Amino acid sequence: MTKPAQPNEPLVTHIYTADPSAHVFEGKLYIYPSHDLDHEKQSNDNGDQYDMEDYHVLSLEDVNAPCIDHGEALHVRDIPWAKQQLWAPDAAYKNNTYYLFFPARDKAGIFRIGVASSPSPSGPFTPQPDYIPGSFSIDPAVLVDEDDKAYMYFGGLWGGQLEKWQTGAFVPDAEGPAESAPALGPRVAELSGDMLTFKQSPQEISIVDEDGNPILAGDEDRRYFEGPWVHKYKDEYYLSYSTGSTHRIVYATSKDPKGPFVFKGTILTPVIGWTTHHSIVQFNDKWYLFYHDSSLSGGADNKRCVKFTELAYNDDGTIQTIHPYGNK
Repeated sequence: MTKPAQPNEPLVTHIYTADPSAHVFEGKLYIYPSHDLDHEKQSNDNGDQYDMEDYHVLSLEDVNAPCIDHGEALHVRDIPWAKQQLWAPDAAYKNNTYYLFFPARDKAGIFRIGVASSPSPSGPFTPQPDYIPGSFSIDPAVLVDEDDKAYMYFGGLWGGQLEKWQTGAFVPDAEGPAESAPALGPRVAELSGDMLTFKQSPQEISIVDEDGNPILAGDEDRRYFEGPWVHKYKDEYYLSYSTGSTHRIVYATSKDPKGPFVFKGTILTPVIGWTTHHSIVQFNDKWYLFYHDSSLSGGADNKRCVKFTELAYNDDGTIQTIHPYGNK
């Protein structure tokens, strides 16, 4: 934990970390990852192998400084409504308070999204007694816009249960759309001023091609799977996400934080391991991609490690594709 951080190398090696959400708070980089446990689990499409129980907060004084682990920030035993599986979280700052947003299965086994708060970006975080009303699925990502409005983006297929919510209610045996139908999009909801509830029901985001046609469910190189992240560059909103089965991080852009978003291309080519999950942040006039792979564990799906690398834009605002291992 005393070695300087290095691009494309694990930020920490004493624990397994994944799903990094990076933010600049109080002049430092804070990273909010999930915490993979060091045990053997059989992998399946439902994600049962990802049975994380707590969150640690990491921080960097700068990108060449040692990465600090601030210890346990929240544990599932302290969340009254949650049963298991603290998956990918995110954090936000508003109202002189730091908020940690996280998914977990409730007592009925349905993924919901909770919120916890702290006066410090490193925690510990105190959870609300219940999940956000109307929340479902996984992978919350929160953008506090320049006008101080806050938007939560969320949703994941397969184990993330997004297919089960197509009617607005949880349907346990629901399946996704046909390959020739529009793909399911992530959800977005504006948060209330206190950051604890939605202002209105979540709505689906439309992701379209350059001609305005919806990306289809069978288009696995471009369709949404999980892990939404929205950042702003100049006057454009960038929605980036994982394609899941084809293991890419791709992106689309819009002038509106609620879309529709126009597909643009690939940010990150596949990494070691099945999952890929990321965040994008500006720090000291440079842009960085935080991501994970399974290199630290030799490829185990449920034992991942967080990494980062610099991200670059072309003059037209498109993002240069990153090949994490130098392959072209």
